[in-house]
Amino acid sequence: MQSSAMEAGRQRQGRLWSNLKEVCDLLHIPAACTISSEELLFQHVQFKTGQRIHTIGQPFDTLYIVNSGFLKTVLIDEFGNEQVLSFPMKGDMLGVDGIHTKHYSSEAVALSDCDLILLPFKKLTALGRIHLELENVMYGVMSRELVREQAMIGMLGALSAEARVARFLVALAERFAQMGYSSKLFNLRMTRHEIGSYLGLTLETVSRTLSAFNEIGLITVDQRTIGIKDPEALKTLRRLPPSRSRAKQLAASKIKSGNEPQPAPQLLAAL
Repeated sequence: MQSSAMEAGRQRQGRLWSNLKEVCDLLHIPAACTISSEELLFQHVQFKTGQRIHTIGQPFDTLYIVNSGFLKTVLIDEFGNEQVLSFPMKGDMLGVDGIHTKHYSSEAVALSDCDLILLPFKKLTALGRIHLELENVMYGVMSRELVREQAMIGMLGALSAEARVARFLVALAERFAQMGYSSKLFNLRMTRHEIGSYLGLTLETVSRTLSAFNEIGLITVDQRTIGIKDPEALKTLRRLPPSRSRAKQLAASKIKSGNEPQPAPQLLAAL
């Protein structure tokens, strides 16, 4: 992956800053045309892998935009168990859950070295009162995050375990493409346990499903490196046939193709 910490911003007093247009470009929203591009500068802050950006109950004062890197947001219960809520990456906004109560209701943790842009909320709201178009586009960004969460809730209630993992891989591949990276080969920054927590599945189910996808030729798996071989099949997959049936069909397929690992036609029909 290319180094993207300098994709937006400029140095000032030894720190990296971005102007409003660069922030809007990163969020994929139209820039507020009535505001000078140099009228407002927003500071960047770097976090190392494992560092917390904000914790549950911490007073809310800042929204964060991911300029580079990967994170997770989690809820933590009284016993210390984590429930993963999201995996923010470049162009995503963090901290929206703190607006209502003035305290962050989730914890954000860096899964890799990250570069985040700080949006002090008081400064943002003051600017929004003067420039209404900025306020509107920021509401649009927050609404986009909400729609994404609602789509996830709908998926959890309607899809099988295999379909959840398949849609997760497709969504991840699409996000990598949007960021200018390969959608066919990428590294998972999150663990299988974290994926399971996000999808409402056990670690064992996630690992077993990835192995099954690898067996039938939908993906390749090399530890955390995932290769997407058949994105269309992943998009439409509903449920895998039983493992015993898969083994028989794959054996027949290998004999037919001269031991070349190809997805069996009967198996793809079952998807």
